[in-house]
Amino acid sequence: MSSPLAPARPARLSLALRDSSTMLRRNLLHARRYPSLTLNLLLTPIMLLLLFVYIFGDTMSAGIGGGPPDRSVYIAYIVPGLLLMTIGSTTIGTAVSVSNDMTEGIIARFRTMAIHRGSVIIGHVVGSVLQSIVSVVLVGAVAVAIGFRSTDATVLEWLAAFGLLVLFATALTWIAVGMGLVSPNAEAASNNAMPLILLPLLSSAFVPLDAMPGWFRPIAEYQPFTPAIETLRGLLLGTGIGHHGWLAVAWCLGLAVLGYFWSTARFDADPK
Repeated sequence: MSSPLAPARPARLSLALRDSSTMLRRNLLHARRYPSLTLNLLLTPIMLLLLFVYIFGDTMSAGIGGGPPDRSVYIAYIVPGLLLMTIGSTTIGTAVSVSNDMTEGIIARFRTMAIHRGSVIIGHVVGSVLQSIVSVVLVGAVAVAIGFRSTDATVLEWLAAFGLLVLFATALTWIAVGMGLVSPNAEAASNNAMPLILLPLLSSAFVPLDAMPGWFRPIAEYQPFTPAIETLRGLLLGTGIGHHGWLAVAWCLGLAVLGYFWSTARFDADPK
């Protein structure tokens, strides 16, 4: 005999999808109406790209390629790192947005409504991942405009690179949501999420690991950004990936799971 609760499961799933899509639309509309935060965070990787290519490019390329100064060599080297740095920058806006929702009372109002409880967080996560990918495309377009090329990458490698970017954005977004939930205000959320944009500066984004001091090299090599950068660099430029591929996936899955359980537990426990 079938359980009387069985028909309710598809209904709950339908409710969750409907409410999550509503919250996603709300967050995207909010980002469109108040684009200043997204633009400010997007300008950071673009300014770093232009600064390092046109000011330091010749000098840095000689150290990387081992040959005469060639700015195009350094463009190819730093673009993968800056694409991931763009994701870190975008997710800071997610932490701020979540903190604003928690402190301005809208979450308390949502709790009194007949909506799926998890849809609020899911809307933030999906919206942030979409914004991260759009930001990556914009930074990538600037990189192509100033000379970045990836002629050796196959279609499969491009798809793998895109999948890595989405997976990395999802992982950092869940962490950013947790940071937003534990922050008392938007300013604190921005400060708490700052490591998401500072960690790329301590990775192989701008200089090879071999150029770093021996005592610091393991820290730079095994933090979340370096494996992802080296994997993306290998997919787009044909360099060796080695152990960085599985490390990047492990970091992404680990951070996503940690961020998910942290965020949902904090959201369910929050009395506000």
